Amino acid sequence: MKFTINVDMTPEELRRALGLPDVSGLQDDMVNRVREQMDAGAEGYDPLSLLKPYMNSSVGSMEALQKMLFTMMSQYGRKDGSKD
Repeated sequence: MKFTINVDMTPEELRRALGLPDVSGLQDDMVNRVREQMDAGAEGYDPLSLLKPYMNSSVGSMEALQKMLFTMMSQYGRKDGSKD
């Protein structure tokens, strides 16, 4: 038996329905704090330092993404979920 349920709600309504806390105020505070540190020129808050962790692993991350996508595509359409 197969059935589908479509739910039409906003992300805010879904958050409330799942009982998740509203962290938008905390997120705004954190973004403002980082912005202030960047404007003040604090060490470690320049754009290059903030992006460095992502740039160092970008080749490995891209390879991992490609491997994941290839695995997903190779299993697409198989009903039993077997690898071969």
